[in-house]
Amino acid sequence: MEHLEEAGAFTATGGPNHWVEHLRVPAMSVGTYSIPVGGTDDQLPHAEDEIYVVTAGRASFSAGGETVDVHPGATLFVGAGEEHRFHDVTEDLALLVVFAPPFSGD
Repeated sequence: MEHLEEAGAFTATGGPNHWVEHLRVPAMSVGTYSIPVGGTDDQLPHAEDEIYVVTAGRASFSAGGETVDVHPGATLFVGAGEEHRFHDVTEDLALLVVFAPPFSGD
């Protein structure tokens, strides 16, 4: 067992966003993606499927031609290769992110 104590906690770095990986095993990886108020989600589509769980903050999220408002507890699935973006961050946003297979950095 591993206790991922810091997973999902907002981390401010003074930049437009911040990513930290907490766990990597052969089938998946888990990390926290943080975007401060006024920050920018500059990620590109990934080669992996991913699940986002909002642990703090409020923003909008766009993917697949749809936009939804997100808040703590919101859970989103994004398929590999799909364009997606968090925007209009009105409260510091913290997201627990699960990638399968593990995040390759692409």
